[in-house]
Amino acid sequence: MKKLKVVFLQKKNLLARMFMEKDLKQIEQWGEVIINDSDEEVTVDKVVSLIKDADIAVTSWSVPQLTEDILQHAPELKLVLHAAGSVKQIVSDALFERGIRVVSCNDPLAKGVAETALGLTISSLKDMWRLVEQSRQGGWGNLGRVKELYEIKIGVVGAGRAGSYYIEHLQHFDVEVLVYDPMKSAVDIAAMGARKVELDELLQASDLISIHAPAIPETDNMFNKRAFDLMKDDCIIVNTSRGGVINEAEFAEELAKGRFFACLDVTNPEPPAVDHPFRSLSNVILTSHIAGAVNNGLYRIGAYSVKEMNRFVANEKLHGEVRKEQLAGLA
Repeated sequence: MKKLKVVFLQKKNLLARMFMEKDLKQIEQWGEVIINDSDEEVTVDKVVSLIKDADIAVTSWSVPQLTEDILQHAPELKLVLHAAGSVKQIVSDALFERGIRVVSCNDPLAKGVAETALGLTISSLKDMWRLVEQSRQGGWGNLGRVKELYEIKIGVVGAGRAGSYYIEHLQHFDVEVLVYDPMKSAVDIAAMGARKVELDELLQASDLISIHAPAIPETDNMFNKRAFDLMKDDCIIVNTSRGGVINEAEFAEELAKGRFFACLDVTNPEPPAVDHPFRSLSNVILTSHIAGAVNNGLYRIGAYSVKEMNRFVANEKLHGEVRKEQLAGLA
């Protein structure tokens, strides 16, 4: 096999946060490696200058869309490996028309999301947040709201990669897992160890709901007043997906009544306004989009990228490959 030319288009400082030296050395075994040596904004002109004669292009956050104007300078390009989650920001019709394959690193990000969701699940069921605050104020041992992951119903909205990993984690506990995902069959969900239900049943029955739905038109504001009216008064809502799946104004009204407890890693927009009620309500835990990959977790993306390149070189199936017909249902 001829030596490959692998081009990294993301900013240099972002590359360093994702790819360890050992990862880059492994890639160098296949051929020439070209790195964007700048921390400045990645412009179209910069991409054009780097991508010439590339066989593989590695993109990430802040890299512009790979349009025909760019791709005409890369006639040898065979693979775009997106070292981030959603590929919608970088793909174009021209990319697929040229037969260039696209890989997303959503898988390692999904693992981080699932771990974060599980952590928020356990912490909120144990009522840790409020118990800590009580302790700070001199109280102790008000355990009336504490629940175990035992004989309760956990609702999972969206059984994509993050949702699937979350469901997998839940198999270690004695809980019933209800899943709403129109794209998955009852057989597929049963194989995960869960039960497929319609959304209304999930809302009515769940003690905790973990949201893993993609941000697509069908999920916009899917958690609204109608949904809240169906839910148990003491339900816990964990959202590590996208803020737009929740109607925040209507949700804030219900939270102000004390009906629910919420752990929100995402909002719409981000960050929320300084005076947003999510910042002041005592029954809201608001984190700054830490699910997915942060700090050392970003190295998961680099390691996964190398594995996918290995598969590409060996002509094996690419685990994170994204096809044009899949885009409409992806985040």
